[in-house]
Amino acid sequence: MTHSKRRLALRAAAGAALLAVAPLAGAQAAEAGYPSRPITIVVPHAPGGPVDRVARMFADHLKDELKQPVVVQNRAGASSMIGAASVARSAPDGYTLYVNASIHSINPLLHKKTIEFDAVKDFTAISLLAQGPLVFVVNPGVPGDSARSFADALKSEPSRFTFATGGHGAADHLASAYFLHEIGLARVPIVLYKGGAPALQDLVGGQVSAKMDAIITALPLVKGGKLRALAVTGATRSPLLPDVPTMQESGFKDFEFTSWYGLWAPARLPQAIVDRLDAAARRIMALPAVQQSLSNQGFMVNYRPPAGFAAFVDSEMARYQKIISAADIRVD
Repeated sequence: MTHSKRRLALRAAAGAALLAVAPLAGAQAAEAGYPSRPITIVVPHAPGGPVDRVARMFADHLKDELKQPVVVQNRAGASSMIGAASVARSAPDGYTLYVNASIHSINPLLHKKTIEFDAVKDFTAISLLAQGPLVFVVNPGVPGDSARSFADALKSEPSRFTFATGGHGAADHLASAYFLHEIGLARVPIVLYKGGAPALQDLVGGQVSAKMDAIITALPLVKGGKLRALAVTGATRSPLLPDVPTMQESGFKDFEFTSWYGLWAPARLPQAIVDRLDAAARRIMALPAVQQSLSNQGFMVNYRPPAGFAAFVDSEMARYQKIISAADIRVD
């Protein structure tokens, strides 16, 4: 090779190296300046529900932590899978985040043939935020003043009663199906509604008999006498319903079920941004005002960092699979 050709080859190699380094340098600069514009938190449910409430509370404090506007975008539908799919397709730059409940980890177990994303691989787990039990509520015209006595009524006339769920595979669906399995009445219908609000409306109206619901949405109806609370599904009684026993106290010794809420981003989110968001989440969830606000809604702070959150999701998915298999829950 002549001297001139060798010099041209060296220049070409140097140019290629610069081209390879440039995107990395740009990404590092972007991470160092994050965030420099507004952030969107996708909530894959309708406004007003438990997930939306947790997300908006979190967003309100995240804007102060990151010094940028944080907008909550509701993208409901298909048991939260429409909003989740949009996040999975988004750029992993920290400007699209995602808050959902435990249904995010239930969907892949029930919708194996139709789900358009991988609930683990297509997302970056950032932080577990909160957790809370459900409350077992019935229409006041339904017989029984406890979970056990209502179970006896169900056994006497199973065709008389129905359960409601705000989403196929949601926490209330799994909890209801598991209860019916435990008492040997898996055939009692669980009616699917497009959200928790219409399900509660029909429960109050008597079109359905019972529901496992988030305490925050059921509490006003219980206090107003429009629904009767039979039990809570956590390991301990709720401070908001201190006179309502747990399912375990009601004779269902292995029955414990909670709904939890977490923060994700698209897969391959740079570690520096993961760390920034997780640090913000840790500070937010430690605020006394946030803890009190969640407690007033029937939740408790259960912050876990990325690795702990990812491990928690894995363990919950394994538990949900056991419930789904035992109760023979299937997609219609």
